[in-house]
Amino acid sequence: MALPTAPESDAARDSGQNSGRVAERDVSARIARLFVYPVKSCAGVELSEAVLTETGLDLDRAWMVVDADGVFVSQREQARLALVKPQLKMEELILRAPGMLALHVRIDAVEQPATVRVWDDTVPAFDMGNIAAQWFTDFLSLNSAGLPGSNAKKYRMVRFDPDHQRLSSMKWTEGQEALNQFSDGFPVLVISTASLEGLNAKLAAAGHAPVGIERFRPNIVLAGLDAHDEDRLQTLHVARDPADLGMAGEKGEVILKPVKPCPRCPIPNIDPATATSSPEVGDMLQSYRQDARVEGRITFGMNAIVLQGVDAVLRVGQTVTGDFSFD
Repeated sequence: MALPTAPESDAARDSGQNSGRVAERDVSARIARLFVYPVKSCAGVELSEAVLTETGLDLDRAWMVVDADGVFVSQREQARLALVKPQLKMEELILRAPGMLALHVRIDAVEQPATVRVWDDTVPAFDMGNIAAQWFTDFLSLNSAGLPGSNAKKYRMVRFDPDHQRLSSMKWTEGQEALNQFSDGFPVLVISTASLEGLNAKLAAAGHAPVGIERFRPNIVLAGLDAHDEDRLQTLHVARDPADLGMAGEKGEVILKPVKPCPRCPIPNIDPATATSSPEVGDMLQSYRQDARVEGRITFGMNAIVLQGVDAVLRVGQTVTGDFSFD
């Protein structure tokens, strides 16, 4: 499947040939932090650089926990997933959690084919075997004190089938075919540091402690924007290092398109360090972040799709520029 390309009239800009174009764009920022979440709803892995693929950052939401019926499980049902800490090391995904021995999963290993459901999508996947299934079943059966609880449910770990094309909603991508794996629906989530600072200022004024960006599970965190500027940008342009351009004529920019505000469920109320939930974050967002574009739901951050730059390396510190949309 061919990826969509930028309009021909933008060719000089996209190839980096027009050096003055950056100064003409409305905003200039930089990548402050990069995160991937190898296992959906488990903790993230912070990286200094990451490869951009058709489905987002490499290995983002490549694995998922499901129940006995093959339905995805998230922190909404099992807040303890926040305590599962992944590590990417060589050819292994290593999972650690309180009271558990580490689970080692080979990145290139799968076992039996499976069919699972993530939101409204039924997709093919690969079961990761009985050891991984028992690990998650044992951990998620523990109560908040780390003791065996009353939860008798069985869980399994699955890997997304890379041959399957799971499309983001074309209602929001305006007809662009944008792929994702087990994410909630789009390949990349972008949030600015200023947006978090604005929330924390409001929390502090109400007598609450500040929260970290980890609660909002972004892939790309941008510094240098004003609060919620990401809501209004029509495209994000990341200049690539010339050393990363291997093929003659390869275009020199990564282009991401923010397409949908990210509606927020109760997960930001969960402290990722303790898996305990309290309502102040959601309540504060409710006071000022209701978004008419998604029928009044509270939003924080923008879901984006990849227009250009598959296989590019994104790095902390790279410059990101963009223009505002005034639709």
